[in-house]
Amino acid sequence: MAEEEDETFLEFHEMGLDDRLLKAISKLGWSSPTPIQERAIPLALEGKDVLAQARTGSGKTGAFVIPVIQKILSSKQTATEQSVKAIILTPTKELCSQAHKNIQELTTSCSREIRCVDISPQVPLPTQRPMLSEKPDIVVCTPSRLLAHIEAGNLNIKQSLEMIVIDEADLVFSFGYEDNVKAILGHMPKIYQAFLMSATLGDDVKALKKMVLHNAVILKLNESQLPETSQLTQYHIKCSEEDKFALIYALLKLRLVRGKTILFVNNVDRCYKLRLFLEQFGIPACVLNSELPVNSRCHIVGQFNDGLYDYIIASDENLLVNPQDKPVDPSKQKKQRRKDKEFGVSRGLDFQNVSNVINFDFPMTVGAYIHRVGRTARGDNKGTALSFVSVKEMPLLETVEKELSGTAEHEGTVFKPYQFKMEEIEGFKYRAKDAMQAVTRVAVREARLKEIKQEMLNSQKLKSHFEDNPRDLQLLRHDKNLHTVKSHQHMKHVPEYLIPPTLQKLSGKGKKTRQRNTKQTGPSKAQLKYKKRKADPLKSFQFEGLSGKKKKKKDNK
Repeated sequence: MAEEEDETFLEFHEMGLDDRLLKAISKLGWSSPTPIQERAIPLALEGKDVLAQARTGSGKTGAFVIPVIQKILSSKQTATEQSVKAIILTPTKELCSQAHKNIQELTTSCSREIRCVDISPQVPLPTQRPMLSEKPDIVVCTPSRLLAHIEAGNLNIKQSLEMIVIDEADLVFSFGYEDNVKAILGHMPKIYQAFLMSATLGDDVKALKKMVLHNAVILKLNESQLPETSQLTQYHIKCSEEDKFALIYALLKLRLVRGKTILFVNNVDRCYKLRLFLEQFGIPACVLNSELPVNSRCHIVGQFNDGLYDYIIASDENLLVNPQDKPVDPSKQKKQRRKDKEFGVSRGLDFQNVSNVINFDFPMTVGAYIHRVGRTARGDNKGTALSFVSVKEMPLLETVEKELSGTAEHEGTVFKPYQFKMEEIEGFKYRAKDAMQAVTRVAVREARLKEIKQEMLNSQKLKSHFEDNPRDLQLLRHDKNLHTVKSHQHMKHVPEYLIPPTLQKLSGKGKKTRQRNTKQTGPSKAQLKYKKRKADPLKSFQFEGLSGKKKKKKDNK
């Protein structure tokens, strides 16, 4: 193994790339190669095996796709027959879809010469056989799907394959693909060029390196795991578990958080609990998790990138629990909901122009934190990461702080305290408490089942309809109300008296208008209720209990 230390870097037009490829690169707006692209592309074009480590959002996909396309274009000049030249393996279907999209973008000027197919969707194998019978130049898939087609006789790469790429290599073994990779190597030629791309260089990557690579060049960039503080600002706010809901309600409703935002939680139930909570206040959000069909997940990410909605609530369970660490009890296996193991939100997915990442639940590991926060501040864009930290989560925050504070980019403290006075949103807390009473376990379960059924309907039964009517697919929104919790119209508006004085000044709402309205109409019921609560919390609690009983009687009538 060798460590590459060459300091002379080239621009795209100096790398000997085909004009058609340079045209596509220019069309994508890539003015200059990223550090990983500067070093990896020339080495790959020389025919060397490459193991590259670079942080999330550093341009690793372009670092391997560009040389793969260039080498295929060069071989086309002397090739006598069509054959599969390159295999790109990723651990998730979403990453396959993303890689396929990137290849299509880079081959816009040579789409007739280079054909690429994505065979990761879980459809019957015979359905994809015609695609493979045409021998596309590049095949994108997960290891298990590739092996299934090889064993079914739909794909033969023993003679023709020249290159293999494994993206997000550090996740391949944790997703249970070790045996699949070993079996695939038995169907490959003895001589081939390989690329491993990874955000970390752990034991799994080292084991994969021994299996796949031959005398590889190791590229380990001297960069921090996260962007510099000038590009990524990281905040934390200490609050109780109950206050988390009031806080997110206030931040989103008062527009203190602006731009496209990903809210991370630690499990699927929390996804729907948070969504049903926000739904009552008229804050639309969609859920991204492993229970939804892969077509729906990709469509959700695509619409989010297109700006159709601003908030995604995501769970990344595969980062929190290694499926190989905990064997499943056969007696409990039927009770567990079926989830897609080839799924990971915080890794690799190409969320574009994300302004904010909010850790509603603080991640369980340092790696999970890094990959979550890596969804923002990508490329040259700036971003913000805000973490809600309860008392129980403080040790996790301290662990992340200790791990990241040792880098030069984060001298001293990594997290800035978010300057927010919790006592100023007392009114929001009361509303949040009322809203949370409606988000029961039954409501969460019904919401999960309802969305899964709806998404299955959209992705399967209406597939042919959407192929004929692509505009209808664009109109399909994933952030519509689930209606498993009864919402009240007055909850969707924030009364002026709930807005903190400092924010009233910023919004231009002065005291004169508020006083004049009060004289004309008198205090509202909500204002009186709020004053009673502040004066005597016990009395207001008893009053609420009585009012709840009255409502039930009316409903029974």
